[in-house]
Amino acid sequence: MIVVVDYGVGNIASVLNMLKRVGAKAKASNSREDIEQADKLILPGVGAFDAGMQTLRSSGLIEVLNEQVLNKHKPVMGVCLGSQMLGNGSEEGNEPGLGWIDMDIVRFEKRDGRKVPHMGWNEVNPQLQHSILTGIDKESRFYFVHSYYMLPRHAENTLLTANYDQQFTAAVVKDNIFGFQFHPEKSHKFGMQLFKNFVELI
Repeated sequence: MIVVVDYGVGNIASVLNMLKRVGAKAKASNSREDIEQADKLILPGVGAFDAGMQTLRSSGLIEVLNEQVLNKHKPVMGVCLGSQMLGNGSEEGNEPGLGWIDMDIVRFEKRDGRKVPHMGWNEVNPQLQHSILTGIDKESRFYFVHSYYMLPRHAENTLLTANYDQQFTAAVVKDNIFGFQFHPEKSHKFGMQLFKNFVELI
């Protein structure tokens, strides 16, 4: 069972629909018991960093998430804001992140000809070999909507990069923890492949 953590912020219906399409058994829940019993977890999120962290903190779920992810090494996928919340903090606000991956969240600089937020389809470039990237190559395209991006402090945490007038980290990994800045639930066949790979992770 995959549990999509329902803390009140996120594109939960679309994530569940995509998981259903790849044959996964999944549900959304804010129950501590469901999180403890899940095989894998997905942390969604849309909106501002501080609001997301405040809402997650007020849900009372951070303790059980830390236990399941850090101590029991349960696979977890952060999506969009959910991926940024895996880090230390964001230039967007003052709230501390979960701190599961040593990275900062920084804003795209406004430059001539580059609009912020970055919105639309972008190809990604794998930086590591990993089973979660099965069938994902440099011609795979995903849908992005974001003004801030992940900046890992250690190169081994960068799973995918993309380019928006500069190379930036589009996905991160650390052991059982994965973060995807783009929206796989809105990325058609490429997103389906990514969710399928996550479902099949051992």
